[in-house]
Amino acid sequence: MNFCLTVVIFAVIMTGMYTRMLQKPKNSILLFGARGTGKSTWIRRHFDDAVIYNLLDTRESLRLERRPHILFNELESLNPETWVVLDEVQKVPALLDEVHRLIESRGLRFVLCGSSAHKLKRTGVNLLAGRAIVTHMFPLTSAELKEDFDVNRALVYGTLPIAITGEDPEGFLTTYTETYLNEEIRAEALTRNVGSFSRFLEIAARQNSQVTNITNIAREALVSRTTLHNYFEILVDTLIGYWVPAWKLKRATKQISHPKFYLFDTGIARALTGRLPYPPTQEELGHLFENMIFNEIKAYLSYNKLHYRVYFWRNYDGTEVDLLCETKNGFVAIEMKASYEWQKRFSRGLNRIQTELSPARVMCYGIYRGQRTAKFDNIEILPVTHFLEMLWNNNIIQ
Repeated sequence: MNFCLTVVIFAVIMTGMYTRMLQKPKNSILLFGARGTGKSTWIRRHFDDAVIYNLLDTRESLRLERRPHILFNELESLNPETWVVLDEVQKVPALLDEVHRLIESRGLRFVLCGSSAHKLKRTGVNLLAGRAIVTHMFPLTSAELKEDFDVNRALVYGTLPIAITGEDPEGFLTTYTETYLNEEIRAEALTRNVGSFSRFLEIAARQNSQVTNITNIAREALVSRTTLHNYFEILVDTLIGYWVPAWKLKRATKQISHPKFYLFDTGIARALTGRLPYPPTQEELGHLFENMIFNEIKAYLSYNKLHYRVYFWRNYDGTEVDLLCETKNGFVAIEMKASYEWQKRFSRGLNRIQTELSPARVMCYGIYRGQRTAKFDNIEILPVTHFLEMLWNNNIIQ
């Protein structure tokens, strides 16, 4: 057997060792997640007796694209509540009409798995009118990795399953970014100028977890603002990144209004910037640390079906709070520093947000890479591993 194929098979088997936070559903779902997050492994574990259509198989996708109604003909004799999996459903969006019919008339249950929502949104296809719950899968979280979670390794290589279990994380992440350009962008014809998009990806990765200035990035990427907006839309639709809007106080104060953009995995962010072979700089570590914690919080909210929005806040005087989440119980404000020592100046933004919202309405946390917990001015200072443990035990955001 080919050595590279052996490594991939071994990594997939090892990935199955981790229990994912995503539970088997009772009814149909639209399961979205970037490539490599472990969707197929999760499906094999929970739906081993399902009827499976793999639309990455070109022959299969072409067959069903030519005659979408064939799906109905092939499945209408199945018993009600039988599970059917359509893997990479965005390849043939017209199949969703047939899925709709099969759910309504035959009572079948579907796992509609995809790594992109771009084509589905662009074609305006039937998204099943709520008959399938939209669900997301993320890279492995600290709660899933348990004792295998290593903060410093996660900052450098991220937590995509094969980056964790494979023998060559640098090779995997480099290949992943090349595959993304070839398969998601070129094959789906999402943009005509792959060269410009590739240049944009590197610039966007360098701006990861920072306030996004569209004008400056467009100038550096040598594209128009309209094109740049389209490029960011592609990243969001293909689940490679997320916007985090700036939160605004109700009273009129001068505040930053540009959003931040976060990539879905720190290893991918480093691969896109070409920084994988080198140790992270101190500045790079700060952005990666923020990115890692944001991704954990986003996964936590999704897996726990908490539909809270996450913001950041920054005044023009430089006072900022990295993440701000409004919950049913008030606000949670989080400041993150990759330092091993928490310094008083790190609390400036958290102190300010308490005066703006009142201490009774906001819980403030300072997260760092040190070992000691502390409390200053109603601010809980926590080591990152302690914070993540509390997060997944529902003690931070509820």
